Amino acid sequence: MDKFWIKGYPKGVPAEIDYTRYRSLVQLLDEAFSKYASRNAYVCMDKFMTYGELDVMSKKLGAWLQAQGLSKGARVAIMMPNVLQYPVAIAAILRAGFTVVNVNPLYTPRELEHQLNDSGAEAIIILENFATTLEKVVARTKVKVAVVASMGDLLGTAKGAVVNFVVRNIKKMVPAYSLPQALRFNQVLKQAERMVLKPVELGHDDIAFLQYTGGTTGLSKGAMLSHRNVIANILQNEVWLQPAMDKPPKVDAMIFVCALPLYHIFALTVCCLMGTRLGGMNILIPNPRDIPGLVKELGKYKFNILPAVNTLYNGLLHNADFAKLDFSALKLCNGGGMAVQKAVNDRWRQITGKSIVEGYGLSETSPVATANPADADEFTGTIGLPIPSTEIAILDDYSEPVPLGQPGEIAIRGPQVMVGYWNRPEDTASVMTADGFFKSGDIGIMDARGHVTIVDRKKDMVLVSGFNVYPNEVEGVVAMHPGVLECAVVGVKDEASGEAVKLFVVRRDPELTAEQLMDYCHQELTGYKRPKIIEFRNELPKTNVGKILRRELRDVKTAT
Repeated sequence: MDKFWIKGYPKGVPAEIDYTRYRSLVQLLDEAFSKYASRNAYVCMDKFMTYGELDVMSKKLGAWLQAQGLSKGARVAIMMPNVLQYPVAIAAILRAGFTVVNVNPLYTPRELEHQLNDSGAEAIIILENFATTLEKVVARTKVKVAVVASMGDLLGTAKGAVVNFVVRNIKKMVPAYSLPQALRFNQVLKQAERMVLKPVELGHDDIAFLQYTGGTTGLSKGAMLSHRNVIANILQNEVWLQPAMDKPPKVDAMIFVCALPLYHIFALTVCCLMGTRLGGMNILIPNPRDIPGLVKELGKYKFNILPAVNTLYNGLLHNADFAKLDFSALKLCNGGGMAVQKAVNDRWRQITGKSIVEGYGLSETSPVATANPADADEFTGTIGLPIPSTEIAILDDYSEPVPLGQPGEIAIRGPQVMVGYWNRPEDTASVMTADGFFKSGDIGIMDARGHVTIVDRKKDMVLVSGFNVYPNEVEGVVAMHPGVLECAVVGVKDEASGEAVKLFVVRRDPELTAEQLMDYCHQELTGYKRPKIIEFRNELPKTNVGKILRRELRDVKTAT
């Protein structure tokens, strides 16, 4: 393939990266932990953790996990917001030779049960605030090892006790639960004092992460990200962002704002793992929806890199105190997960002096596949160029390339493209071409310079604040309600979240109300998947074989 887009690369950015310099992610982590031992790796609620401390703690936790009888490649789930235990758990699981399964802590019991069973997870590290969800399903899963953390675990004895008291007793954020076999996080570290982590031979093809993404069947499926995939994307991001990082003032240790959740692939790669590679410090934000709290936290640091989705950028812009922050050290603002709106970028630039550099990727691509030049000053409205060692093809329905300037499905080939979907060979075959391109489901156009613009989505997926919502899953849940005859879900434009979920329902029970359905969805679906609008209809548009025409429903909503 002629990589003509390379001509548009910023000075110093190579056409290719060499991911073979690391045998595994563990070698990359070990190198960083040793090289940057005295530097701060993370800060959360004013408590700093150095790379040296992260090294020691993750070795202990990894050794303890090995002692539980798990075999190489065993899946270990993490169900926490951004707290200090999270990066410790990631490093421990990888160093012990296991596979990380990231779980959204706000999942309902139904969603958690599916992910634990689909992944075959045998162990879980969970924050106590969400332990009640695990209690409801654990007996129906393969989980035999549970480690329960609390917010204050790693904040020091005095401060930790105060934080735990407030979280449990004042804010009442820890519902009662019973997990008799579970051990506390700090208890595990104590048990592991004399344990020794056994080195595990890991290679490029071993699976590092099962990163769950929505499924066409309505159930999420695990993208198998190998050590090669993730190493490659870390190194691709590093060289791509270098021109922005090289701009004065010179900074030895970059400060990243990690407000996006670490269970999301964007934060996992760009904040946690690339931050480690660079010896930077991540500011962990447990609850980014608390915008005043986030702004207060940002006021304590001269931060350099802020990856976020359009929703979060917009939320910050609507906070009066945000404009008073010190942006003198800000080098880079990455936008991903959903389209960055020009109005948001323009206001952002006015306040911070920096444009939002938009990129594009998916869980299946570890995630970054394309990006605008990191040192760009103007907003392009495109998702940029293919990054080093990456090829983008725009394909027709027969997986043949279309001419430049014509719309087609965006397909990606490169070392960051997943191995496949966990235990789903048919799903894998349906998205991979014979020559190794991953078909994204997004419709795009590539111009003569190699810049790609997304014009539509082939899938019926709804994108809410950077999170994929698959209509089949929501419809499957709603259809279980006894008062529902049939239903359909589409995405509608939403100023706050880009898109929102709209639910069309034909009642079985004429007395069924929107409020009753909202309450039902609250129990079964995590927040971003819940319908924001419910419309009752006498019938839904269908094909002559009875398939509901979501496109017609989408067309109706744009006309109203």
